Amino acid sequence: MYSLPILTSLFNSLLLLVGLKILQLFHFVSWHPIKFMKNWAIFSDSPPLLRWMMLFVFVFIASLIIYFLLQYSYLIPTAFTSIVVGLAIAFVLEWIIYDLPAEAASFKELSIPFIVVVILSCRFIIETATFAYKEKLVS
Repeated sequence: MYSLPILTSLFNSLLLLVGLKILQLFHFVSWHPIKFMKNWAIFSDSPPLLRWMMLFVFVFIASLIIYFLLQYSYLIPTAFTSIVVGLAIAFVLEWIIYDLPAEAASFKELSIPFIVVVILSCRFIIETATFAYKEKLVS
């Protein structure tokens, strides 16, 4: 019963972290995905592998929450839902990362490749969740 949400969240977390590393490697984003953990006292001296694993766990939990919350949005087209949810998540994350003011000029700082990766990740989760929920309703 819970194997599909867990597998979907695990695979999504892995793909999202690989996407973030590729974005950082080719300088599509000017920030490092695990750099924010140095601000926390517990992870300030930890090795990068541990910080990547903690980011993996955080993304896994967030993916699982999105899966369970948005499986009930099966009446709304998944393309629309994933774009709205993905844009909201990407905007909030980049506003937090860059510490941008709430002005229209701040949109120039946002990374379009990062937004695309987050939207694709949301699309994967929401599409799987709504498909599984529709199948459960039919059977």
